Amino acid sequence: MLGVVNLDKPVGPTSHDMVALMRRLTGTRRIGHAGTLDPLASGVLPILVGAATRFSEELTGGVKRYQAVIRLGMRSITDDGQGPLVAGASPPGDSEIARAVAAFVGTQSQRPPAFSARKQDGKVAHRAARAGNPIELPSRTVTVETIELLGVRRREGQADVEVAIRCGPGTYIRSIARDLGERLACGGYLASLRRTGTAGLDVADAFTPDQLIDLTAAGRLGDAILPVAKLLPLPSLALDDVDATRFVHGSAVKVQAALGSGPRAVYKDEELLGIGTLDGGTLQPDKVIAPQEIS
Repeated sequence: MLGVVNLDKPVGPTSHDMVALMRRLTGTRRIGHAGTLDPLASGVLPILVGAATRFSEELTGGVKRYQAVIRLGMRSITDDGQGPLVAGASPPGDSEIARAVAAFVGTQSQRPPAFSARKQDGKVAHRAARAGNPIELPSRTVTVETIELLGVRRREGQADVEVAIRCGPGTYIRSIARDLGERLACGGYLASLRRTGTAGLDVADAFTPDQLIDLTAAGRLGDAILPVAKLLPLPSLALDDVDATRFVHGSAVKVQAALGSGPRAVYKDEELLGIGTLDGGTLQPDKVIAPQEIS
């Protein structure tokens, strides 16, 4: 098996739990995912099957879409509902909230949550934080392309702010929730999160775990496995039989210099062979699929 499953992860399980499920369903250990979702988050989790695991970097690096609820008027040390939660101040009016939300659009410096999978000096941030020794994680540059305010619901000194976000890789929605609460001086945390799109996949087309189990029982799990070639965000380059053989065996291939430079998804007869880098008329293999893996 080789490809990508558009899995709709439910709230509760970890991303690794979903990988373990797919290992059981496919009968193969070679399963990965592109872009972790926290246990409290749901939505699109691309599951990589077989040799598709080699392309996790390319599939993780694109634009992502989320729908989130940010609860203002409370604070959380984890920046989400896992808590503990501490009461903050009453949120301001809707117009002030709208202005603060809109200000997140653009490229900015963002401080990752203390409870995250980031590593610093060999230590995992969330493990250190739970042990009472939180790590001061360096800020990173992220880009929020759009953020749409979908509504504000008031409740006993709090406000649930629903937003739709389109952002670049590495953006923490938990950090946006925390920072919104800080900017409004009332506190805030991420109450719910659903990833609606990533790696060219849409949640409307995703399969739930139960649906994948049913497909497996019917002998039709292959119906849920998409060709990884359709999802790679790279320009394509076709090779003939001779050059394709050289490429998959790790040898550089001479091509027309006019084809340009940079990474390419490489094909033979519309079949993905791997990824290579063009430079000065030479195609250098970076990641290849062995012939036995293709078949």
